[in-house]
Amino acid sequence: MRTTVELPPDLFRKAKARAAQRGETLKALLTRAVATELGEAHDRPTARTRVELPLFGDPNAPAIHVTAADLERALAHDDALRAVRHGRRHRR
Repeated sequence: MRTTVELPPDLFRKAKARAAQRGETLKALLTRAVATELGEAHDRPTARTRVELPLFGDPNAPAIHVTAADLERALAHDDALRAVRHGRRHRR
């Protein structure tokens, strides 16, 4: 369904930047944000859902240092992939 929403310019710029950073469309970001606000987010883990974190490096190699920024990038990438997969399922 199409609708028009007026956002403050600063909020709109931040939303576009976040969507681009995650590799997703503005529509996907706004849809997820509204679904989360309404408690209808289907990709959101529940208390019983096991969260699968991305792995870095070779498990047989020496330990590596992972920063919060590294984790944020990896999780944003995973979110973008899920959004793409979610969009494909519902376009039929």
